[in-house]
Amino acid sequence: MDVGMIGLGKMGANMARRLIEAGHRVVGFDLNQDAVADLVATGAEGAPSLEAMAALLPTPRVLWIMVPAGRPVEATIEGLLPHLEPGDILIDGGNSNYKDTARRGAECLAAGLNMIDVGTSGGIWGLTEGYSMMVGGDDQAVSTITPVLETLAPSPSTGWGHVGPSGAGHFAKMVHNGVEYGLMQAYAEGFAIMAAKDEFDLDLHQVAEIWRFGSVVRSWLLDLTADALAENASMEGIAPFVPDSGEGRWTVKESIDLNVSAPVITLSLLRRIASRDEVEYSDRLVSAMRNQFGGHAVKTE
Repeated sequence: MDVGMIGLGKMGANMARRLIEAGHRVVGFDLNQDAVADLVATGAEGAPSLEAMAALLPTPRVLWIMVPAGRPVEATIEGLLPHLEPGDILIDGGNSNYKDTARRGAECLAAGLNMIDVGTSGGIWGLTEGYSMMVGGDDQAVSTITPVLETLAPSPSTGWGHVGPSGAGHFAKMVHNGVEYGLMQAYAEGFAIMAAKDEFDLDLHQVAEIWRFGSVVRSWLLDLTADALAENASMEGIAPFVPDSGEGRWTVKESIDLNVSAPVITLSLLRRIASRDEVEYSDRLVSAMRNQFGGHAVKTE
């Protein structure tokens, strides 16, 4: 199948390479033409513009968008629309908000186009391990791109599925990332407790390796944690600053809107936010309060 890949960051480029290796024809475009040249060197065709990409693809066109959520997605769709024809398929494989996706899907449908949202997980390992993909959109359009999804997945029958209408794929991926926050925080806190137990002088990498086999907490995330501990058990040189890409926030907001209690995901998000507070004003104020009501000593910098 012929696929236009728009956005050749690490994941987009790796997805394109996996398709190329399986025999699909890929036409790549990125604002960074060096990224296009790199992909061309692996067997793809390059396009200097969205218009040129549309011209290079047979109809119905399949165009996979892998750009950051928000305005970049809007700008890409706006740039493509004048060059597309009814029946063409747009795929948003990034981390767009599912509400934006549902709106865009309706707008594309009104223009005679199909839009599919593919919530994609797999990170830098997807090239070799395959990607987990939660797919939302029209049944017929999803059926059309099934050969692409089967190629990108860990196997044709595992790791992907059509989960519902437009927006459903990004909704499922949003919740996936919220769960990921909670799992990461639980592992981090557990290893922090063991690191603080000085009298046992635990080898944290050894413990992680033990847990990886037979334990009820074994997981791929634990495998990666063990690798990280093997490289740098003390975490020396790594700043205690944890970003978030938005999906955790959206998951927490959705849980509130749906009256579903999600304390673990919520607290893991708040912990990430707290990691970025270099001033730590709230902690300073609490210390001042204790001094005011109890005369407790205030530690100075």
